[in-house]
Amino acid sequence: MNLPPIVRWATGIRWQWKVFIPVIGLLVVSLGIMAGMVYHLNVPNKEWMILGALAFGVLICFILLSVLLVLVEQPLEELMETIDRVRRDDLTARVDFAKRSDDIGKLGQQFNEMIEQLQRNRTEIEELHRREMGRAEHLATLGELAAGLAHEIRNPLAGIAGVVDVMGRELPAESASRAVLGDVQNEIIHIQNILNDLLSYARPRPPTFHPANLNTTIEQAVMLARQAVRTRPIEVLFAPNPALPQVCHDPALIQQVVLNLLLNGIQAISGQGKVEVLLGHEAPQVAIVVKDTGKGISAEALPRIFKPFFTTRKEGTGLGLSLAKGIVEAHGGTIDARSSPGLGTQFRIRIPVERPPTRVP
Repeated sequence: MNLPPIVRWATGIRWQWKVFIPVIGLLVVSLGIMAGMVYHLNVPNKEWMILGALAFGVLICFILLSVLLVLVEQPLEELMETIDRVRRDDLTARVDFAKRSDDIGKLGQQFNEMIEQLQRNRTEIEELHRREMGRAEHLATLGELAAGLAHEIRNPLAGIAGVVDVMGRELPAESASRAVLGDVQNEIIHIQNILNDLLSYARPRPPTFHPANLNTTIEQAVMLARQAVRTRPIEVLFAPNPALPQVCHDPALIQQVVLNLLLNGIQAISGQGKVEVLLGHEAPQVAIVVKDTGKGISAEALPRIFKPFFTTRKEGTGLGLSLAKGIVEAHGGTIDARSSPGLGTQFRIRIPVERPPTRVP
């Protein structure tokens, strides 16, 4: 923006001169008017009167300057020094003129309150950072533990499974032990699933992003969920959204999340019911809604469902929703849940259409 030269010159003048120039100008004009009146009137000792008025004007300017230095200049200098200390990361700095009861004192109070808020915010951020670092160390330790457990448990478990399979083939058809062997095989599968979930949680696979049709990803999860309810009166509903743009995501991981939510919904339904998946476009994100007509989640348990190892089912590992949350967050998205006992549960996932920025460790 091109400003006139006089305006550019005026913006470069210190504020003290901007105050005194009008005062000095007013005094000069007043003295000129007074001098004119003295010369036109028949007043003795005109020169002394003019000099006295001039001296009085200079005295007024000096008094104004002194008052201005005390009331404004000193607080401004203190404020600039304090700002410089804050810039050097000293959040204990405060201005003393905040004790005044005038407008400048109020400005100082607000400035001190702002610094106090910055100090509180920094303390909270440092505490959050400390917790996140502790969580990262915990996950690293858990990853090492999970790898050791997988090595120490999987090999003997495979041996046990092999022995059980051999025993099943060698037992006579009329043997009563065959029913027990079936239960043992189911428990072996259950242990294997727990190990797989633990490894997935401790060492999650990073997403492989590429643009893909989210409808296709959801359809595959829905197809697998329908296989789980072929003998139950439960509907798994999904209507593709043709208006949905291509979404940059990892289809295998998002399919895993949606399938986990669908199976959770199916397990929450004791009789007849339905689980439904809805897709919407809320630019710049897409929304995946999974809702069921199951028994719902209590208000006490709802805030804890995404925590690792928390489960309301006897057969659950408590890692499914925690894994789902980690996958969604790795996609730069969010997941939340709403539920009421007896009225079902609704999960809403939001992920960006474009690839999320890479996180810098």
